[in-house]
Amino acid sequence: MASFRTDQVPLSSGNNRVKNARKLARRAFRDESGQFLADGPKAVEGALATPGRVLEVFVTPAAAEQFAALATDEVPWTLVEERALASLSDSTTPAGIVAVCRSLDVAADTWLAGSTLVAVCADVRDPGNAGTVIRTADAAGAAGVVLAGNSVDPHHPRTVRASVGSIFHLPISRVADPAAAVAQAHAAGLQVLAADGAGEVDLDEAADTGLLTAPTAWLFGNEAWGLPDELAALADHRVRIPIHGRAESLNLATAAALCLYASARAQRPTSR
Repeated sequence: MASFRTDQVPLSSGNNRVKNARKLARRAFRDESGQFLADGPKAVEGALATPGRVLEVFVTPAAAEQFAALATDEVPWTLVEERALASLSDSTTPAGIVAVCRSLDVAADTWLAGSTLVAVCADVRDPGNAGTVIRTADAAGAAGVVLAGNSVDPHHPRTVRASVGSIFHLPISRVADPAAAVAQAHAAGLQVLAADGAGEVDLDEAADTGLLTAPTAWLFGNEAWGLPDELAALADHRVRIPIHGRAESLNLATAAALCLYASARAQRPTSR
């Protein structure tokens, strides 16, 4: 049952609580407060499924009825005007529901050990790409995602939205130095495979020879310039995705999907 009164007067965009929540659009305020916004029903549903993650849900009267099944007495729901909700969302068509959440940061060394599949993103700057990699890693059954170096803030609204709730399903860690992230993966017993268009090993070859059956951390680079040579050199192997047509390359999210699913298939052989 929702923890708000149906006769409650919706808050306006000038309300102080709405104003404070709106500040979470800025990274500096997210870092200072340890809070961020989850926008849309999928993100809110994922956040609410994690005990203690959500501090408050802002919702329009119409959305309160539409998404009433998500509401519980453990998390306060606050009715707001449509204009106030729109000020909390960076979506062109807000769904009418936004949650204020506690930050997601988890130290990588608390979950890497014992993992069999991990995604490490080095200097990935685009929020949509980062969110899509997180969603793909979740779908492939990866243990978690590391955002290393100058990667985007995982709490960026577009990262959260692009993950479609997956950001709440698996640990997300930030490591300041990509080389340190590789070292942590090695220390946890993972082989590190660098996704590199100039790699010495073909992805199909890696699958055929059994390379992908081992516990693996896939290392992905920046959208524009890929992995620096000095970082790729720290990996156990550089793996290229074969290009059979005339395309010059694949984008980050597509490359990550192919690599992660190739490992997932190799690590989960089907019985015949």
